[in-house]
Amino acid sequence: MEIDIIRIGNSKGIRLPQAILKQCGIESKVQLEIKGNCIIIKPIKTPRQGWAEAFKLMHKDGDDYLLIPEEIDKEALEDWDESQH
Repeated sequence: MEIDIIRIGNSKGIRLPQAILKQCGIESKVQLEIKGNCIIIKPIKTPRQGWAEAFKLMHKDGDDYLLIPEEIDKEALEDWDESQH
């Protein structure tokens, strides 16, 4: 794809089509990297990005049950603690 470099104030820039931004997962900020004479633009991933959607899907599929019981068997914990000494 060939695009023009445009003047933006005292700087220059490029316009990226919305479809490309969406395909690359770019929303508001990017990481810019220079390798040789190439400019690499990468999306900045936020911590836990996509977790909310994943949790909703897990709930829908019934896959959001506890793997470890909320209450711990205190006797088993005491036995484990004693074996550590």
